[in-house]
Amino acid sequence: MIDSKYIVVGSGIFGAVIAERIASVLNERVTVIEKRSHIGGNCYSSVDPATGIECHRYGSHIFHTANEKVWKYINNFAQFTNYRHKVMTISDGQVYFMPINLKTLCDVFNKYITPEEAKKILCSKRQDIEAASNLEEKAIALIGRELYEKIYPGIYVKTVE
Repeated sequence: MIDSKYIVVGSGIFGAVIAERIASVLNERVTVIEKRSHIGGNCYSSVDPATGIECHRYGSHIFHTANEKVWKYINNFAQFTNYRHKVMTISDGQVYFMPINLKTLCDVFNKYITPEEAKKILCSKRQDIEAASNLEEKAIALIGRELYEKIYPGIYVKTVE
């Protein structure tokens, strides 16, 4: 029999936070039920016994927030490694930052472009694709084939008739 007023199902981030808040703010006993053999949900990590390296078992965990209150709270329970996620692509020996932004367009056209000019450029290059069925079609609809081929050279697939 469970001897608590509250039951939380799942010990991932949401379940762990709710259980902690019930215990610390409401000062109530809480039972957490977890189907896996560990807590942490998809943010679970364990040390590989052969190498001693910490492995993210369900994929990378990247925690980010601009909320100072959330940052202070979460730092009560874990130490974080500073990490900046940057995605880049290389085309014709030039590195472009992703996702496409104003700097990307300035780099592609090798000149300073204002936000208004960027909007005009993108509008002039867009192609009318009513119902994009994949990433390529959606990108071409938004930025045009020329920019797509320039910025996404590794994924561009050309159909030859």
